[in-house]
Amino acid sequence: MKLAALAMLALLGNSALAHEFTVGNLHIEHPWSRALPPNAPNGGAYFIVHNQAESADRLLAVSTPRAAKAELHTHLMLGDVMKMQKVDSVSIPAGGEARFAPGGNHVMLFGLTQPLVAGERFPLTLEFEKAGKVDVEVAIEAEAPADTHAHH
Repeated sequence: MKLAALAMLALLGNSALAHEFTVGNLHIEHPWSRALPPNAPNGGAYFIVHNQAESADRLLAVSTPRAAKAELHTHLMLGDVMKMQKVDSVSIPAGGEARFAPGGNHVMLFGLTQPLVAGERFPLTLEFEKAGKVDVEVAIEAEAPADTHAHH
């Protein structure tokens, strides 16, 4: 009986840690944001979108009640300077993925309505051209997840 109870707790613990979302043939992995000082006006959100379809899709828009405005952005090298630039959409190739990570594609959050505090979560709506809309939860973390450092 104790073994069954421990097994059930382990399963519940693993599902609580699961932080993935699906819409159509798209799988959104671990949406996260970095904790910021209470007076920070802007922030960012990051995740990976895996496309299991035989055709490409595009992320067209993002929104959240946590910010006055949310936009899709990327980083570009202009001469010797790295600059952030708004983009209209981000393609997710068929059978491939699109990474949203520091130093690359990301969701820019302008006019935060509340501070980004480690341990909290907030909703983010992603709107895809083919798969439609999906609501995800963004985990606010004190440090970037370990696997994001390897992909800069």
